[in-house]
Amino acid sequence: MTTFPNSPRVLKGGLVLIDPDTSAVQRIIVLQYNPDTLTRSLQPQTVKESGDRSEAMRLTGPPVETIKLDAEIDATDQLEFPDQNSTAVEFGIQPQLAALEMIVYPTSSQLLSNNSRAQAGMLEILPMMAALPLFVWSKSRVVPVRVTDFSVTEEAFDPALNPIRAKVSLGMRVLSVTDLGFDNKGGSLFMAYQQQKEQLASRSLGGALSLLGIRGIP
Repeated sequence: MTTFPNSPRVLKGGLVLIDPDTSAVQRIIVLQYNPDTLTRSLQPQTVKESGDRSEAMRLTGPPVETIKLDAEIDATDQLEFPDQNSTAVEFGIQPQLAALEMIVYPTSSQLLSNNSRAQAGMLEILPMMAALPLFVWSKSRVVPVRVTDFSVTEEAFDPALNPIRAKVSLGMRVLSVTDLGFDNKGGSLFMAYQQQKEQLASRSLGGALSLLGIRGIP
């Protein structure tokens, strides 16, 4: 099937996993279908109640932003051409699900290493370092995140009980410079994200008091 030559190329959203120390890209996960909706919430970080009126409008840092989306994964089209999609025939969509699920798993080598240290009598074992996920939703939104919620609803199966259609619900918390610092790669990506917001806000046309039904501030 051919498309109209002047039709725009539809970009995909996804996740990029990078090494938190070297920033090297470890894995790129492209969502098969862009979600129809993306829910964001921002919780302002203000000075705690202190009774000092001069503190009422002070901010302690960027707001805590959370992102929620539902992503669909479907192997139906691939199964129509089994000779070209042997992986889908053998495993259904399990590889795609596994790639997403591994974001919240430590690696097996990390688990085995920590187990060996525990058996050797080490008193303190540091928590295992995971890759830093970047949520990419256009070139204007590339933000470091931590996955906070992950659920999978498998909706259809092949004769071997491999899932062939599923919905993945992702909840993510944007990591700001408050979480990562300014010298971290994730911190610099967050600053670029915030600066992009500031630039977009400057392009928004201002309103007029008359549109609000007033002539001035009383």
